[in-house]
Amino acid sequence: MSEQIPEIDFGIVMTSGPDTPKRLASPFFLAATAAAEEKSVVVYFTGLGTLLLQKGVAETVFPKEGGKSVAGFMDLARKNGAQFVLCATSMDLHGLKPEDMIADVPAMSVADALPYLEAVKRIVSF
Repeated sequence: MSEQIPEIDFGIVMTSGPDTPKRLASPFFLAATAAAEEKSVVVYFTGLGTLLLQKGVAETVFPKEGGKSVAGFMDLARKNGAQFVLCATSMDLHGLKPEDMIADVPAMSVADALPYLEAVKRIVSF
């Protein structure tokens, strides 16, 4: 018997990382807005996006000089109800351990995450 996967309104696959700061405000602004409209939102961090969940990294990345850090955009998305999920395979690829990552973000293998990504009504990738 398979587990019932909840329907997810909006999914974001986050592959952009600290090396592309100008790409990093929009996905979290979209996640925050959709979550504020009571949509179920999941942001799946994989590839270089995984690095944004490493402790202290998002606080040092600024999409606009003198503006809010990526951590500020991420915090708004989470406060509005967006869920973050970390790709365990990408974490391993970057040599990161669970204690290197920010708290309260579950890690899933690609195989475990795939059913959830398939359950998303609308999905975008950054």
